[in-house]
Amino acid sequence: MTETTIPTIALNNGTAIPQLGFGVFRVDPARTAEIAGTALEVGYRHIDTAAGYHNEAGVGEAVRASGIARNDLWITTKLANGDQEHPEDAFQASLDALGFDCVDLYLIHWPLVEKGIYPNVWKSLTSIAESGRAKAIGVSNFQIEHLERIIAETGVTPAVNQVELHVEFQQRELRAFHLEHGIATEAWYPLGGGTLSDAPVLQQIAAAHGKSVAQVVLRWHIQVGNVAIPKSNHRDRMAENFDIFSFQLTDDDLAAIAALDRGDEGRRGTHPLQMR
Repeated sequence: MTETTIPTIALNNGTAIPQLGFGVFRVDPARTAEIAGTALEVGYRHIDTAAGYHNEAGVGEAVRASGIARNDLWITTKLANGDQEHPEDAFQASLDALGFDCVDLYLIHWPLVEKGIYPNVWKSLTSIAESGRAKAIGVSNFQIEHLERIIAETGVTPAVNQVELHVEFQQRELRAFHLEHGIATEAWYPLGGGTLSDAPVLQQIAAAHGKSVAQVVLRWHIQVGNVAIPKSNHRDRMAENFDIFSFQLTDDDLAAIAALDRGDEGRRGTHPLQMR
């Protein structure tokens, strides 16, 4: 088992989230316990799941089988879009599936702007946090206007906003808003897909450090202050993604990576306003 100390980011409610985690999006529910268990063996201490992934039970099983104390782990799950009308019941169902009394972070998965209920859903999450069953609460795929509205209507600022973010879609304006308001930025799809490995700039930086392109990209996330949650079904890739704390990108490296940003043209996933 790797003994690497994973850096943390202090959240606005006094907790601290491990900056590198392991995502289980599109991990087969039948294999989730095995795959999440392998990630824990490699050294990950932060697992990101969601009701919509249908694999919360496997995450809970992996945690129990690992022998790692629950307090030494960070577990995130999310409110499914179809459950936004009854978030309290959905949250309890997630706890039951995981087999936990509480989670470390609970997120609204998408704002579902057309429904217009996300401010009320956020109020429900604040009640869940007050009950102690979620140590921190946040959102996912929220844009600045959505964040401004829930903060204005509730006075409660999300601890985290988890959004698509990678070197070709760096979300600079959103990250600046997060920084100003004390919201941690968490990146889903942090590696941006396989085509990034073909980028000559990244290949050159990787060669200079004796690392892979994926390691360089994940190291970039760490150095710019993002939380990153890569996923893999393969132990060797999990280990490679975890091995990013023994080197440092230079200022020139960071400037070269900053130049890869394509703005909204770099988005590869669903736009928050298109999610129904």
